Amino acid sequence: MPAYLFRNCAAIITGTGVIRDADLLTEGPAIRAIGPALTAPEGTELIDATGWFLYPGLVNTHHHFFQCFVRNRVGLDWTKLSVIEWLDRIYPIFARLTEDCFYHASVTALAELAKHGCTTAFDHQYCFPRKAGKRIIDRQFEAADKIGLRFHAGRGTNTLPKSEGSTIPDEMLETTDEYLADCERLIGVYHDGAQFSMRQVALAPCQPVNCYAETFTQSIALARQHGLMLHSHVGEGESEVIRQRHGLRTVDYLEKLGFCGPDTFYAHCWELTEGELAQMAATGTGVSHCPEPVYLVGAEVTPIPAMHALGIRVGLGCDGAASNDNSNLMHCLHSAYMLQCLVAPMRSHPVPEPADFLRYGTSGGASLLGRADIGTLAPGMAADLFAIDTRRMDYVGTRHDPESLIARVGIGTATDLTMVNGRIVWDGEGFPGLDETQMAAEAEAALATITI
Repeated sequence: MPAYLFRNCAAIITGTGVIRDADLLTEGPAIRAIGPALTAPEGTELIDATGWFLYPGLVNTHHHFFQCFVRNRVGLDWTKLSVIEWLDRIYPIFARLTEDCFYHASVTALAELAKHGCTTAFDHQYCFPRKAGKRIIDRQFEAADKIGLRFHAGRGTNTLPKSEGSTIPDEMLETTDEYLADCERLIGVYHDGAQFSMRQVALAPCQPVNCYAETFTQSIALARQHGLMLHSHVGEGESEVIRQRHGLRTVDYLEKLGFCGPDTFYAHCWELTEGELAQMAATGTGVSHCPEPVYLVGAEVTPIPAMHALGIRVGLGCDGAASNDNSNLMHCLHSAYMLQCLVAPMRSHPVPEPADFLRYGTSGGASLLGRADIGTLAPGMAADLFAIDTRRMDYVGTRHDPESLIARVGIGTATDLTMVNGRIVWDGEGFPGLDETQMAAEAEAALATITI
């Protein structure tokens, strides 16, 4: 792999501080050095980074790529439908998706993520229509290879029939055994736990309301046998349903099953009590905060200040187009901060600093995924980064505080460069070696095969 020297950066935001007027040198998949006036080895490609801010690559910890095909649909507007009405409309659509639809939706989401500084993406793929077969995750890895992002596949499932209280049509159900068998296959084919790994697998039953208890307990056993992460939807309105079924709210129910701990993170968690958050802090369970769905489906704003005060590990996620019509994690970082500021007068804990929200989107996400090699910029870390050229009117008056820039001001355009594992995957104008127009046309053609 090539080496790159980013010469004369205005600021390098490392994740632990800011280094002004310095260079950054990459070699292969890693950062080799950061400092002033670095010497470039022969064959190094020089990049004039005058005026640029370099940031650690963003880490997306919760998404549903396949939902890109239901974006911006008036007939699926949460504001005009109850949750039950919405589910009754959306799941029959998901059940018609083909393997190619899943592939092109993944390319679409990954491309948008890369354009906006995301270098590692976790997708929670829980939709397995029988007609689409079992190679959906395989096609997601193919899409990630195409765009060049580091990809963590959350192999989800739904095992509880609608007749027993789930919201999932029968044509999208799996048995626990067939789910586990496919997890075993994916682990054997794709999972790489080595440093700078580009492919990993996690076990991620969709949510407690749509799965049998055995789906969770057997996921725990398999994941811990292989040293994998565990994930599920928690605390997004289902706790009372779980209490009625099992006599316990969701956090207690999952803790009783053993689905918690430093190798486990939950998505959403907007309805949890501070006592439940304290339990999660005690077990080391993390949270993927998806701020933009709060606008549409959250009954309240997720209590990030309380989580921060308790020391809960927090990362950020886009979530899918069922509740967020973009795949722009940088936009989510700004939303996360602004939402907390909105409700600050009603909260007992202060809003974390803007720079903390940048850390949620970088090193916080890396922690949730069990990665010690991404999330910060330092020698020996993965060369995952993005660049913003601040020599624009957009940034006049903002450049004194690079750590707070994205959370407080927001970034309204694509990055000027996104690099993953030492490879430039977005150069500010296009995806090197790829035809974006052709990719978009192919995705639109796949979308056109589904009646919505």
